[in-house]
Amino acid sequence: MLLLQQTTLVPKLLLFSKSDFGFKPCSVSLSTRLSLMDKHTKSSSLKQFQSPVLACQASTDTHDTSFRKDDLPVHGVSEVIVGVLGGGQLGRMLCQAASEMAIKVMVLDPLTNCPASAIAYDHMVGSFDDSATVQEFAKRCGVLTVEIEHVDAATMEKLEQQGVDCQPKASTIRIIQDKYLQKVHFSRHGIPLPDFMQIDDLEGAKRAGDLFGYPLMLKSKRLAYDGRGNAVAKSEDELSSAVNALGGFDRGLYVEKWTSFVKELAVIVARGRDNSISCYPVVETIHKENICHVVKAPADIPWKIRKLATDVAHKAVSSLEGAGVFAVELFLTKDGQILLNEVAPRPHNSGHHTIESCYTSQFEQHLRAVLGLPLGDPAMKTPAAIMYNILGEDEGEPGFHLAHQLIGRALNIQGASVHWYDKPEMRKQRKMGHITIAGPSMGIVEAQLKSMLKEEGSESQTAVKPRVGIIMGSDSDLPIMKDAARILTVFGVPHEVRIVSAHRTPEMMFSYALSAQDQGIQIIIAGAGGAAHLPGMVASLTPLPVIGVPVRASALDGMDSLLSIVQMPRGVPVATVAINNATNAGLLAVRMLGVGDTDLLARMSQYQEDTRDDVLKKAEKLQTDGWETYLNP
Repeated sequence: MLLLQQTTLVPKLLLFSKSDFGFKPCSVSLSTRLSLMDKHTKSSSLKQFQSPVLACQASTDTHDTSFRKDDLPVHGVSEVIVGVLGGGQLGRMLCQAASEMAIKVMVLDPLTNCPASAIAYDHMVGSFDDSATVQEFAKRCGVLTVEIEHVDAATMEKLEQQGVDCQPKASTIRIIQDKYLQKVHFSRHGIPLPDFMQIDDLEGAKRAGDLFGYPLMLKSKRLAYDGRGNAVAKSEDELSSAVNALGGFDRGLYVEKWTSFVKELAVIVARGRDNSISCYPVVETIHKENICHVVKAPADIPWKIRKLATDVAHKAVSSLEGAGVFAVELFLTKDGQILLNEVAPRPHNSGHHTIESCYTSQFEQHLRAVLGLPLGDPAMKTPAAIMYNILGEDEGEPGFHLAHQLIGRALNIQGASVHWYDKPEMRKQRKMGHITIAGPSMGIVEAQLKSMLKEEGSESQTAVKPRVGIIMGSDSDLPIMKDAARILTVFGVPHEVRIVSAHRTPEMMFSYALSAQDQGIQIIIAGAGGAAHLPGMVASLTPLPVIGVPVRASALDGMDSLLSIVQMPRGVPVATVAINNATNAGLLAVRMLGVGDTDLLARMSQYQEDTRDDVLKKAEKLQTDGWETYLNP
């Protein structure tokens, strides 16, 4: 058997017998393999010679590649070459993720300077929807995947029949390519959808209008994305113009009942080669002129809606074939329903934030899935993140200038990461890059986004947001509550001190409790005098932890406040400390924050050491000087 070994100069052919290594014979003849190697080394489509993988009929196990996994020693995560149809920004970010694990990614794209070209293991220049080109490209790859669904599904089916490993499967690509076929497929699998029907002529469109009402959404079956291929008819009189805007009935059209949604949501779902499924947190997508403009992670929706959206996404992807990352776009309706809009069989704009905000980015996850590696953790490692698409605001150089101004402002924003796709041509509304801002709360990252979008810098860019809110019903509590503020200052924890009365300003208390989380507050310390209603009322309105401080009043010596706090009804937890001990409230807040803040945890350990040392010094002084001198220095 022949094994190709790459050197720094000339590839060498080493001859081994099959019995020496127990290799499984390749189904391709020796002459064919030599011919393929010759084509590879001479192909003008490739930029330079790099280690090829010979095209052999793939085995049917989960590591189904052109080389069996026991053919060569694996010195890294994987020796399989991943071929990607398409070399746009998604291909570029796949290559970036691959480089961290030394995974080899080849791209097929018609543009010599496509975004992925500069960092791909190799780039074959050619069309990803040309059958002959795709077949030639497949010979050089161990597994074939896509970063765009508008490829030649028939060729992928043919390649699969020849033993080429395609992930996701060609059957999935074929379903996704035709949006009407996609709706039919998901409808058959019990996925909730807007009502839809095919239309072949104007009379059919009118019947759909009578059935679904207006406005009516008309859509092209194929080659529709980023709002292209959609048209709205607000009345029967507008049907003809909507049909013409989509290229006529010959284009292949269908209609959907208008969905009055309150939010557009998305879930990135990963499916492994073993059919394991892993879902990322639900996000909210905000569109500008039908193009995804902003993504908020996680979506600000009730937990039960998150669960429902995740379940719908899981079920939709489970109905498809093949491994990889899928993006499931959803509608949240006014009555709390989740309806599936469409699915993309690849990494997606709604998942770009995962590069910074999740333990495993969608791009690394896609590579893990198609290679048969264990799926990574999709959980968020930051409480909140916003992804902002850099869309072309003008043509040519003026557009580049505006984008670069935005990037300059972004680089001054705490928690912001800039991704520039290096596209050579600027056009209006073209996706040129994106910016992700990660932070401790959605309120904070939204404020940072607003600051970034301003032409002039503002104080809010560098303003420190409070992490702890100290509230009290009256300024008479301040002499006690100041001790909590003093402790937080010692530990460098940003905080605010407010008077918020449960009895005299209930509207202010209500507003403060509901908005605290969005403002970046993580813990509330509430002073409680007399009836001690403030801690409990606030705790009933916010999911944040509340620490109550019983404040000694003129009557009952503070016992009334303490007993009120510890008798909160089930379901309204309030932590408490000793009467007038706001110092401990501050320390408890620091310890709670320290669970996710290693710097605070280290400071707390140092504080404990300093406290111990202080006690030891006092003990030594007492023993050395005696009690009389100690008391009367």
